[in-house]
Amino acid sequence: MPDKSSYSDSPLWQDITPIPLQETNSAVPTLASIAYSPAYSEAMSYLRAIMSANEFSARALDLTTDIIGMNPAHYTVWLYRVQILEELGSKDEDRGIGRKQKEIEWLNSVALKYQKNYQICHTRHHRQTLITSFPSTPSAERPFLAEMFALDPKNYHVWSYRQWLVQRFNLWDDPDEWTYVKLMIEEDVRNNSAWNHRWYLCFGQYVEEEQKEDGVKIVDEDVVDREMKYAIEKVELAPTNESPWNYLRGVMGRGERERKEIRQWVEGFTGKAGDGEDEGVRSLQAVEWLAECEEAEAEGGMERAKRLLTLLEDLDPIRKGYWGYRKRLMEEKWEQE
Repeated sequence: MPDKSSYSDSPLWQDITPIPLQETNSAVPTLASIAYSPAYSEAMSYLRAIMSANEFSARALDLTTDIIGMNPAHYTVWLYRVQILEELGSKDEDRGIGRKQKEIEWLNSVALKYQKNYQICHTRHHRQTLITSFPSTPSAERPFLAEMFALDPKNYHVWSYRQWLVQRFNLWDDPDEWTYVKLMIEEDVRNNSAWNHRWYLCFGQYVEEEQKEDGVKIVDEDVVDREMKYAIEKVELAPTNESPWNYLRGVMGRGERERKEIRQWVEGFTGKAGDGEDEGVRSLQAVEWLAECEEAEAEGGMERAKRLLTLLEDLDPIRKGYWGYRKRLMEEKWEQE
């Protein structure tokens, strides 16, 4: 591959007539041209030329490497790179598997440099396209993801890609997957991304089956009980942490369990909140939970719930408007009933 800004001087590219970017015409002036670097502009002009000729060659692959190094978010270049790999791989004895393994090694270095790049990992994009060719999860894939999470344990694109791996290779009950997500939560119990992945391992396969069965809910009561117990243990470690509270709420909703089932335990975090006092309150999430329990009670429940929501307005002034909104919703609901 030539040095930047030297394609026109390279013997390898002498047969190509570059196609420059046409941003405007004489009748419509350009208001704000993008200040592309000379190297990038030249590389793109050669890319347009070979794409228009449907060229899928080693030099085309090198050109995409050069452009991605300058603009790793260029969606079209990534798609073209996949097409090149597929075409070159179709001529290999192993149907391109070895070539794709080398591509993954290169991709790892790019991903570590550009951690939040959508095209590298995400759905229907480069990494998934490559991994789909393999019959099982490549052995180096999980260590690489661990390396990415070491840099950013909440990287959305990497977690989303990991969910795809679970679905693609049927890893719902894989011991290594469960061990890893447990470790991630133990390292940071506030890592909502790890909690979300645990939820996906528990219930993702059921949701997919439900979509095939016209929405008939599939509930494994043993899983619901186990996950309730797990979330409760994590709440006790950090009562103000929203992640396990939200997880607990979701698990109980999945199992169609009533809030009051764990009311006695919740009251251990609410102190004198039921009397409208903040003494002994250890968790705003617990006070909210208690308000929902009260709201479900027929006699006097609404007034007690309103008292708890009013307390939350005082304890959580940043979301005072939200708690007031919750009170109005509750009043409207009771009026309709």
